[in-house]
Amino acid sequence: MRTGVKRKIDLNADVGEGIPGDERLLDVVTSANIACGFHAGDQATMRALCRVAAARGVAVGAHVGYRDREGFGRRPLAVSPAVVESETVEQIAALHAAGGAVRYVKPHGALYTRATKDRACADAIAAAARASAVAAVLGPPGSQLLEAAAVAGLTAVPEGFADRGYLPDGALVPRDRPDALRGEDDAVSQALLIAREGAVVAVDGRRIAVAADSICIHGDSPCAETVARRIAQALRDAGIELATFA
Repeated sequence: MRTGVKRKIDLNADVGEGIPGDERLLDVVTSANIACGFHAGDQATMRALCRVAAARGVAVGAHVGYRDREGFGRRPLAVSPAVVESETVEQIAALHAAGGAVRYVKPHGALYTRATKDRACADAIAAAARASAVAAVLGPPGSQLLEAAAVAGLTAVPEGFADRGYLPDGALVPRDRPDALRGEDDAVSQALLIAREGAVVAVDGRRIAVAADSICIHGDSPCAETVARRIAQALRDAGIELATFA
């Protein structure tokens, strides 16, 4: 994908993780990554959010993770690719059963990080999506996850993060560092830079490429709804339409 100003871009948010304000976020974003019960969420939250998403024209994605509610899916687990595949299928099925027309898959937390570089894990997620008749996978630009999705015949959608810091190699700053999260103003500026120029400024001041078709806002970030509204307005003011990829 070429870098440069985009005329359309998707705005996605992680929801269903027990943080108040999810329904208000769905007033703003164009895609919702709904937790499927493994790292967070349950059938009640899935049903409620699928209902709201359908009413507001928001695309529903399965936000799949490790079976790790205690660690919120952020702990690396020694789970085999076969288990990753079967558990991804299980989570997609749970979201379908809750009324979601699941249009894409996005891994969560430690599973997302692993699938970025671990091709066997990435292949397992892509295989699960294909087996579940889900057409797209959302993940980091240039990752093994998106390469696996493309090889599997799925739509591979690169995303950038408005509210997370970036390392010089393009990886996200680890959550345990104080510079992992961007402040409100910085998140808006970073979203605009991603949409306009396909780039971000890493924590060392270096400018790096992040060519994305979707921009993520974490629903558990401070002031997530306010940040989402400001980003959406800033993108529109820049002449960029918000539209889902799915």
